[in-house]
Formats: sequence, C-alpha cells, structure tokens
Amino acid sequence: MPADNFSDIEISTFFLIGIPGLEHFHIWISIPICLMYLIAILGNCTILFIIKTEPSLHEPMYYFLSMLAVSDLGLSLSSLPTMLRIFLFNATGISPSACFAQEFFIHGFTDMESSVLLIMSFDRFLAIWNPLRYSSILTGARVYKMGLVFVIKSMLLVLPFPFTLKRLTYCKKSLLSHSYCLHQDVMKLACSDNTVNFFYGFFVALCMMSDSVFIAISYILILKTVMGIGSHRERLKALNTCVSHICAVLIFYVPIITLASMHRFGKKSPLALILIADVFLLVPPLMNPIVYCVKTRQIREKVLGRLGL
Repeated sequence: MPADNFSDIEISTFFLIGIPGLEHFHIWISIPICLMYLIAILGNCTILFIIKTEPSLHEPMYYFLSMLAVSDLGLSLSSLPTMLRIFLFNATGISPSACFAQEFFIHGFTDMESSVLLIMSFDRFLAIWNPLRYSSILTGARVYKMGLVFVIKSMLLVLPFPFTLKRLTYCKKSLLSHSYCLHQDVMKLACSDNTVNFFYGFFVALCMMSDSVFIAISYILILKTVMGIGSHRERLKALNTCVSHICAVLIFYVPIITLASMHRFGKKSPLALILIADVFLLVPPLMNPIVYCVKTRQIREKVLGRLGL
C-alpha cells in the first residue's frame, strides 16, 4: 500500500510477531489459542444468554456480570483476527490504520473491563454494608446509567490514541513486539517526537491504575464491615460472595501490571513480554465465565439446568 495514503507515515506496513524461535510450531500453537478463544466467546455468550433469559437473575450483581462479559468479548474479538492470521498463516503484516483501530478497541475494552471491576467492587461493598437497602439503592435504571457512563468514559479516554499515533512519522522501524497492536508499542516505532503520546499514554495508564486503588479501598471497607459481623459463619458467608470478583480482579490486573512494568521499566525479555501480553488478552475472557460459573451458585444451576444436568 503506498505511503501517500497515510499522510506523514513513510512506512506503509507494520509487522506483528508470533513467538520468536518457535515459528515452525506456530500452526500447533494456534490450536490451543483457537480453542481458548472459542471457549471464551462461548462462555461469555452463555453468561449473557442466561442472565438475559432468567428473570431471577435480573439483579444488579448479574447486570454488572453482563457488562464484564461484554468487555471480555470485546477484548477477544479485537485481537482474534490478527493473532490467528499470524499463527495459522504466518501473515504478520498490518496496515497502520488497521493497527491504530485495533489498539483503540483493545485499550478501550481494557479500560471498560477495569471500570466494570471497580463498579462490581462497589456493588459487593454495598451488598455487605447495607443489604436491606441494596436493591433500593442499585435500581435497574441506576445500573444502566452507571454502565453507560463507564462505557462512554472508556471510549472517550482512548479516543485520542489513533489520532495522535497517526500524526507521528514512521520511517525506520516497522517490527512490533506483540501479536497485536498496543499504544506504547506502536509509538516506540516513531522517528518523530512522541512526547505527547508518551505522557497521554501514561495518563491513561494512571487512570486505569486508579481503578485498582479504588478496588483495594473497597475491599478494605468490606473487610472492616465483615469484621463487625458477630457470627463467624455470617462472616464467611459474606466474604464468599466476593471470591469470584477477587479472582476476576487478580486474573485481569496481574498480567496488565506486569506487562506495563516490563514496557516502562528495566530490561525486557522479548519472549516473556510476548507470553505475558498474550496471557493478558487470552486468560481473563477465558477464565471469568469459568470462575463465575463455578463459584456463583445461581449461575451454575441455571447453566446446568439448560444443559439438562
């Protein structure tokens, strides 16, 4: 594709990377990746279907779980095409415009998932702190408005990314570090000044990390509330309602914090960087439906009931 089509962009194609040193095994690696994606898509679609069709699940907790499933689907579908092209057909090239669009959706759905996890922590705190007023405070209309606000916030926050990247000049390097496009990875290829991109990317990362801080604060308040419950059995019962959410938080934040730290600080092992980056997109959409089906009795019973088990 001619370079003229991209205004200031001299390089007309970026190149993604599979797993260095294992190129001959890419076709075999694609099989578990494909299975993981299929299970993730099927699992999250099942969660959405069960919650939509079961009136007994039309409660705030399950509405928030639906939002988590939507963000997981978005993450999976944003990265699926390029990863499968690389591992199945060794097609590593991607146009800058397609790359910028992909990183917008990946970062947008990542921030959306982070926001949903934050709302879910508030939901768990409210359910434990004041269970009698829980339903009256978190009405269906309020849940809908909260979800809409966070979706708009997530998309607007990363909206400048593709436009600021397109203004840069890419004239020397064209090899990216992952199997998909990330903002911090693309901007490092630029041979023009990327100061604005660096600081805005850092600002977006701080916004996302602030979600994790507020989640931690929510759990401190939850623990404080639980410790005030007289019965040991009731304490365990209250904490048990948070187990699924805690697992989802760890599954999401551990890879993303590790990946961000490796990008910004210290020496990087290319293989470790690629593996953690793939885990970041593959594992949360795969594991969240499994965790919630296993740990949430209402979801598990409805799923097994639909399967006739």
